[in-house]
Amino acid sequence: MGDEFESSRPIYMQIVEKITQQIARYERMPGDKLPSVREMAIASGVNPNTIQRTYGELERMKIVETRRGQGTFITESEDIIEELRTKLQHDLLEQFIRNMQELGIKKEEMVQLLEIYLQEKKGEK
Repeated sequence: MGDEFESSRPIYMQIVEKITQQIARYERMPGDKLPSVREMAIASGVNPNTIQRTYGELERMKIVETRRGQGTFITESEDIIEELRTKLQHDLLEQFIRNMQELGIKKEEMVQLLEIYLQEKKGEK
């Protein structure tokens, strides 16, 4: 990872978000083993306690499970992964809508702008 982190949000939550996005995009597959806390800390350039907290949060969210003596693994539950994907989609839509509303753009105009944008992008593919 070796990312720069935003100072406005806890680093462990930023790492949680990055890992959940990787899972949602199937860059990390169900059942895959995550790096050890030490390996992830080195790769991320953060303290191992931060990664321990990250893994604890992912486990609380039921996205990973820790198997004693074996490591931390991504859930194999397609339902949990689908819920995660749906939540991320809704979060992105809410952020988009909020940003557009802050610009004073009404619902109908958002839909129209989105349709135009997608139509233009369709021609680029």
